[in-house]
Amino acid sequence: MHGRLKVRTSEEEAARKKKEQELKVKAYRQGMFKIKEKRLLDEYDDELMQILTAILSKNPDIFTLWNIRRECIQLMGDKGPELFEKELNLTESCLLVNPKSYCAWHHRCWVLEHSPEPNWQREVDVCTKYLKMDERNFHVWDYRRYIVDKAKVPPSKELEFCTEKIHKNFSNYSSWHYRSKLLPVLYSHQTDNTRPINETILKDELEMVLTAAFTDPNDSSAWFYQRWLLGYSQPELDIAAFKITKTNAIISFSLPVDLRNNNCSLSLDVTTKFELKNWKPINSTNQYDTIWILHDTFELNNNSESEFELDFTDESGKSHQLKVRKTTGGLFGIKLPRFEYEFEPSVLEELQGQLKSCQELLEYEPDSKWTLLTAALLMRAIDRKQYHSVTLDHLQKLIAADPLRTGYYLDMSNKWNIEFELTAWIQAEHTEDFIDLSGIDLVSLFYEQYLCAADQIILKRQLPKREQNLVKLKAFDSCNCIVKFLTMEK
Repeated sequence: MHGRLKVRTSEEEAARKKKEQELKVKAYRQGMFKIKEKRLLDEYDDELMQILTAILSKNPDIFTLWNIRRECIQLMGDKGPELFEKELNLTESCLLVNPKSYCAWHHRCWVLEHSPEPNWQREVDVCTKYLKMDERNFHVWDYRRYIVDKAKVPPSKELEFCTEKIHKNFSNYSSWHYRSKLLPVLYSHQTDNTRPINETILKDELEMVLTAAFTDPNDSSAWFYQRWLLGYSQPELDIAAFKITKTNAIISFSLPVDLRNNNCSLSLDVTTKFELKNWKPINSTNQYDTIWILHDTFELNNNSESEFELDFTDESGKSHQLKVRKTTGGLFGIKLPRFEYEFEPSVLEELQGQLKSCQELLEYEPDSKWTLLTAALLMRAIDRKQYHSVTLDHLQKLIAADPLRTGYYLDMSNKWNIEFELTAWIQAEHTEDFIDLSGIDLVSLFYEQYLCAADQIILKRQLPKREQNLVKLKAFDSCNCIVKFLTMEK
């Protein structure tokens, strides 16, 4: 019929697409064969560059071809600005095909690093353009962090950019993450270098993140940022515990160390310096470990002194101290770990306000997992001892509301319970030579670098036979720390 557009049937459309695909595959194979042939002949010329351009323009995610292209550029004679400008144009056309191409972004970095006249400010503008297209493209955010350093963009200006993007879309993990990198640079804590930002800015950030979180309680991006603000981060290196008996010496650390490093030293009240080459890591295959042991015969003096100072110098030259006291069986010292930050009254007031808001939201959405988890974390930040039982109840509710992550919540519950018992044991100044964890239904062990200092650990039952549990139980045995189970599984 005249004047009517012919509509292809599904069979015709499928046949057409199959033919197109066959032609593409044929062209790709011919191109790859030609590239291989020219490399074997050492023909790094314009023809090779054209073949590479044709294939990469269609599929920018073939990393091998980008490597060959860089190889070709380095072997070509003319390396003027025009060549590198063409490469930038190529990557931009490839990014239009796939804005999240690792290969294309990486090649763009390489081109700028090798260009005789890199225009860093233009690259900042390119990032801004791509983030307007997709403000959550983490490839662009990664590239932007690299570029602004080269372009000498002030961190304050970048923070403004982050704020703008967050206000436009709260569900922007990359922008929240970038914010966590900029704030410590601009507003570092004046007295505690383990804390990322000062209390004034922290209070403002907490207010901002609450607004974002309550706009969409089911979106996790703001909740994750709040966890960073509350300070759940890696501890600093420090001595955890030290113990000497007549036949063993044990020292443990908050983080793994290489005790046999030539720059390390360990001494007791200056008068006694240990030969570190004889110490062994608790896991014999490790170079770095949290627990180290020395099997030897030790003369325990009967002098009148009851307290000593242990001094450890790490491989960076930083010194760490631990008070060690005399016991009936030798010497013993342990340091209470810092599980969370201690906040100033103004910040605590803000946290209490946020906790109240979470509790109000839970009245309407009792199964909101992010609100339940955040309420528990807020309680621990305010007073983890006072709210201990309530936070454990929240974890039980989370197991019911989010059963796919039961293991995660059980591990968190175990960790919080061990922290509670460990704190009580250390603060009691070790009036008992054992730590009783039988009140906890443990599936995982944590803080083994502190627990290993006890003569005995009492557990409710045998732990699940996970590899990490078996390794830790073996470590306790090596430290002559007896693990006793009240009930044995058949």
